[in-house]
Amino acid sequence: MSLALASNAMAQRVLSLDSCEVLAIQNNKEQKIAAAELEQAKYEKKAAFGQYFPNISIKGAYFRNEKQISLLSEDAMLPIGSVMADGSFGFALPTMQADGTLSSNQINNKWTMLNGKAVPLDANGVPFNPKTNPEKIQWKEYTTIPKEQMEADVRNMFIAALNLTQPIYMGGKIAAYNKVCNLKKDLAESKQQTQQEDIIEKVDEAYWRIVSLYSKKKAVQGLIDLLEKMTKDVDELIKSGVATKKDALTVSVKKNEAKMTLVKVENGINLSKMQLAMFCGLPLEEDYSLADQNIESIPVEEKLKPNMDEVYQNRSEIKSLELAKSIYDQKVTIERSALLPNVALMTNYIGMNPNFYDGIETKFGWQWNVGVVVNIPLFHFGADYYKLKAAQSEALVQQLKLDETKEKIDLQVTQYTFKQNEAIRKLEVANENLEEANENLRMAQLSFESGIITASNLLEAQTAWLGATSDVIDAEIEAKIFGIHLDRSAGKLGQKN
Repeated sequence: MSLALASNAMAQRVLSLDSCEVLAIQNNKEQKIAAAELEQAKYEKKAAFGQYFPNISIKGAYFRNEKQISLLSEDAMLPIGSVMADGSFGFALPTMQADGTLSSNQINNKWTMLNGKAVPLDANGVPFNPKTNPEKIQWKEYTTIPKEQMEADVRNMFIAALNLTQPIYMGGKIAAYNKVCNLKKDLAESKQQTQQEDIIEKVDEAYWRIVSLYSKKKAVQGLIDLLEKMTKDVDELIKSGVATKKDALTVSVKKNEAKMTLVKVENGINLSKMQLAMFCGLPLEEDYSLADQNIESIPVEEKLKPNMDEVYQNRSEIKSLELAKSIYDQKVTIERSALLPNVALMTNYIGMNPNFYDGIETKFGWQWNVGVVVNIPLFHFGADYYKLKAAQSEALVQQLKLDETKEKIDLQVTQYTFKQNEAIRKLEVANENLEEANENLRMAQLSFESGIITASNLLEAQTAWLGATSDVIDAEIEAKIFGIHLDRSAGKLGQKN
């Protein structure tokens, strides 16, 4: 049995304040959420940077059309002429017939000589220039273009395209979006720091409250030891006829009261340790000890009001609000970009089936094109303008929140400085009272052993000593807790981590 107890004692976990803070930060779910949000912000930052580079995509489409295309409504009749020496299409010059008239084997128009040149006559016998009035030419022969030869079956149409779009100027929104994502990453880090400071504040307070309860337990146990000794002394005095059974009963009642107080303190320790275990992510039923649970007194340091400019620099909440203000400033730029022109370089490699690039073919034909796309907003019924004004208002709201938070932090720091200084003064008075209670208990003990005072008088001195000891412990933990709150409000609590 003794070996098992020794083994359990050796295996019991000992937690220091630093180890409690580390465990709490590692196991806190809010910290895990904050870490995931920070990871998300990093990915968003990388995605925003990609907006500077070309967007390459492949697109495909299929259309089922009701009708096919015909370039002619009916069969076409085209005149047959000759290719002239200059490469143009026309007709051969007429020849002189045996009867002395001019005629052509390609047109029916009559001809006449004008200024030594053969000139055709229209239906009214008026000379005309066939180049400027080709409609007056009366052709003898025509060729036919059948309507069905100029039809294209586009009822089943396939389109494929490889597209590349490179932003050139987007009104500044790409650069603003990248700044927003950078700021969001910093904001996630700042929020993570804020949550970490909140965790440390809770853990530190819980840790030192447990230490104070152990001090009270030690004080109550000390009183029980005194009462145990007093019980033996009263029994001896009863045998000597100096004390009565009433004195023994009074001491026994006080001892039982002290034991009940000890039970309450131990229950308080157990509940407080369960709370600290929950903060640290440990099993609630795990038994552990604290590195400082046996110290004589809780270390307390009087703190002066810190410089508020340094406080504003240290407080992660202020940094978060400043980052939020910067984010809303960039959102103003993004909304303003909707009122500015957008310019992008675009290139495509497009294929169509059927295609018309070399006649009408029912297969894919390909071509590339390069161009610049410009979008200039003209009129939008004020929608984009009012979005801009709304974004500017949001930026103003963030600035006002920042100013208000600074005022609240100033008040918070001042209050905790006063409370911590007040607790230090109470601790000084409590220590003085404890010195007097120690001396009073020592004198009462000697007087009781000498038979000068009764057991009731000694019990009063012991009760006064326990009260003075409890007052010191309460003042110590109060000064310690207010010091923790002051460090938290000054933004110093998480700096060592």
